[in-house]
Amino acid sequence: EVQLVESGGGLVQAGGSLRLSCSASGLTFADYAIGWFRQAPGKEREGVSCISSMDGSTFYSWYVDSVNGRFTISSDPAKNTVSLQMNSLKPEDTATYYCAADYGTLCGSGWPTIYKILELWGQGTLVTVSS
Repeated sequence: EVQLVESGGGLVQAGGSLRLSCSASGLTFADYAIGWFRQAPGKEREGVSCISSMDGSTFYSWYVDSVNGRFTISSDPAKNTVSLQMNSLKPEDTATYYCAADYGTLCGSGWPTIYKILELWGQGTLVTVSS
């Protein structure tokens, strides 16, 4: 059984940093794109970033424009963990962040479009950025 468990959310002031982690069990990293969505109250779920690798050495990543240059996604297959380092946080980054995985997908600009068909989700972790 595949399980995704997020950690690392919390309250931070604008300009601060947080690191989210997604612990993935029951899957082979090379077979999946793994990444993050977020959902703010009253808004639709938004693709934030994803990462994939077919050989464990070449990684493909994607970021939504609003976080590009501020967030960095990384994967450690040996630890079954995908992390999202979030720097220069803004109040508009406030949302519940969800880890998700998709079998057989190579991470790319199509990541945001697949959230309605994704079946593998974590429980979410809340990030609150105060102004």
